[in-house]
Amino acid sequence: MPKRARPAQNHLSDAGALRVRAAWLYYNRGLTQNQIADQLGISRSSVIRLLEEARARGEVQIWINETPGECTALALALETRLGLDEVVIVPGSGTTLETAQDVGAALGRYLSNVIADDMVVGVGWGRTLSASLRTFRPVRRQEVQVLSLMGGLVRAEGLNPIDFSWQLASHLGASCLLFLAPLIVDSAATRQRLIDDCGLGDLVARASAMDLAVISCGEVGIGSSSMSSAFLDQADLRGLIAAGAVCDCMCSFLDEAGNPVSHPLPDRVMSVGLEAVARAKHVVLASGGARRAAAIRAAIRRTGCQTLITDEAAALALMALEPGTA
Repeated sequence: MPKRARPAQNHLSDAGALRVRAAWLYYNRGLTQNQIADQLGISRSSVIRLLEEARARGEVQIWINETPGECTALALALETRLGLDEVVIVPGSGTTLETAQDVGAALGRYLSNVIADDMVVGVGWGRTLSASLRTFRPVRRQEVQVLSLMGGLVRAEGLNPIDFSWQLASHLGASCLLFLAPLIVDSAATRQRLIDDCGLGDLVARASAMDLAVISCGEVGIGSSSMSSAFLDQADLRGLIAAGAVCDCMCSFLDEAGNPVSHPLPDRVMSVGLEAVARAKHVVLASGGARRAAAIRAAIRRTGCQTLITDEAAALALMALEPGTA
């Protein structure tokens, strides 16, 4: 016999509790939508709506533990081709946002397992890193310190570089050192004064001895999907392209060989720089999309990255860039 209908939900907290209860019964208990409707005293269409909303809000996380065999073979081949310790590949390809979500989900699961007690963890920014928080489920660690490796945006309409740092630290129960400065300042002299006179020197010094650095990268070009393309001056962007830049990694701009390009903009960027990232005991690079293959390869060459987390489309494009031997 169906349970009596529930009164209308008047409070957001009540609606949230009902949504999570429906998701629990569906995914954990294995009840059908009709069974959940009967148990909760609501219609089946309401159950469907609640489950869809739970997914959209990130209250339900679904992933497949087994990697398809062709991705495993591709990962092993790419490890050999690029000289990496580990490559994690998510299957398929998608839009910029879909790729960031998929690769970010893999990064979140990876970080959940590798961050240990007493680590100094430095982090960059981007859609992919932010997406990792949805699957980041670590146990509480002792004496972990998270470092923001970049300054922030004064006008942030979307993601802000320092946001990911403190959110990651909050998940871990860790302390966090924020790079509290504008991402781009007016001159190299201003950059140096801020580091020397405003307390940022300690953060820069700690970044030189990181246990783990977690970064992403984007391509450089007109119509680029890189986050920095939204706030870079167009004259600077054209100058970077003319200088041979193919990669934007923490607002450091690299050519195909992974070398910094000759341009005044990087001297005005408030970040610890890729030299510090390269000194970390372990570097994790998370980025995907076929159009970013050259950027990913450049970032690997510059940072000495040991672990790459990417998607199938980027991995295949990387293999094409590095023909090697069969």
